[in-house]
Amino acid sequence: MSPARSYLVVTASYWGFTLTDGALRMLVLLHFFRLGYSPFTLAFLFLLYETAGIFANLGGGWLVSRFGISRMVGVGLGLQILGLLLLSFLDTTWSAAGSVAWVVMAQGIAGIAKDLTKTASKSAIKVTAADGNGQLFRWVAWLTGSKNAMKGVGFFIGGLLLDTAGFQSALWLMAGLLGVILIAGAIALPVELGRAGASKNLQELFSKSAGVNVLAAARVFMFGARDVWFVVGLPVFLYTQDWSFSAVGGFLAVWTIAYGGIQALAPGLVRRSADGLSREVMAARLWALLLTAIPVVLALAVAAEELLQIDIIIVVVSGLALFGVPFAVNSSLHSYLILAYAGSRKAAEDVGFYYAANATGRLMGTLLSGMLCQVGGLVACLAGSAVMLGICSAITFFLPAQAQVEAPLNLGQGRGK
Repeated sequence: MSPARSYLVVTASYWGFTLTDGALRMLVLLHFFRLGYSPFTLAFLFLLYETAGIFANLGGGWLVSRFGISRMVGVGLGLQILGLLLLSFLDTTWSAAGSVAWVVMAQGIAGIAKDLTKTASKSAIKVTAADGNGQLFRWVAWLTGSKNAMKGVGFFIGGLLLDTAGFQSALWLMAGLLGVILIAGAIALPVELGRAGASKNLQELFSKSAGVNVLAAARVFMFGARDVWFVVGLPVFLYTQDWSFSAVGGFLAVWTIAYGGIQALAPGLVRRSADGLSREVMAARLWALLLTAIPVVLALAVAAEELLQIDIIIVVVSGLALFGVPFAVNSSLHSYLILAYAGSRKAAEDVGFYYAANATGRLMGTLLSGMLCQVGGLVACLAGSAVMLGICSAITFFLPAQAQVEAPLNLGQGRGK
């Protein structure tokens, strides 16, 4: 199978997975908010989902190097099906504590599934990109952007299915879709895609380049800054403004689809350098500074709603639409830079380490989203976002503008057995 075809098959599988992942988030969040769960309890439902992602990414990079991309994509899809089916068995007659424990367990499985699939899919780009940094940036931008567009569609579908089919039926439909994708991917992908020599001990697994380490630290705070308002604060705020489930899911869908579209266009918005790093690193610093300013202004505007006599919905919707532009460009730049910094021989492990940091940021943002929303509403969530983005921006100034990269290996060309 040609590298381009392998890339397309992995991307299509990742699309299907992401569609169900976005729908599942809306289903769980809105279903349990309707049942009367507090914002902090809603955040707690995603605790194991995000925590599991940290370890899934770290272990996922090693597993991809050891067993190959196609097997790990299949494992991720299979675990997601298991998580969906377990969640569908939830019984309304159970106690509140029992229900929460069951949901947290099912979400934990879904969290492992998500990050195994993501690590394998992102690693496929490094393996299959053939003509250097130009193609690498375009392919990672396309995969990241299209993935987020599909996640946005999933948000809308989740809200729509909750309004129409109900919680349990929606979960069964998504499990069936993933079953079809799992079978198709197993047939189409070569077994040896992405296999390489895996690390032999933990010290080797965690020993990364300076670029990977600094970028991972920045990623923690950037994604924490998004999820601190996105996970609980914003959906709860919109629902309390008398928006329907479909309307809440629809808004988050439009935001995420537009965000994904901008990510896909990022290579055209950033001046490229011959070395693949110097201008790109400078762009990451400038876009991070711009992003930091937006939640500061937005939090002040929402806090001064009565004084300024403004329409709070218009301010929030337009402000967060503006937030999406520099966030999308930053995210796409980071997704490119991790592959530019990653060593070719163990790219999957570098990617896994980096996305473990991403999951750490999501975990931090999720917990803070529930806590800050319960204490101070959306204003507190936006203030928390501003603080974390300030830290992220400061960290980007330590990114190295050059890296020692191993010569690429000719991986992924093996025939399936």
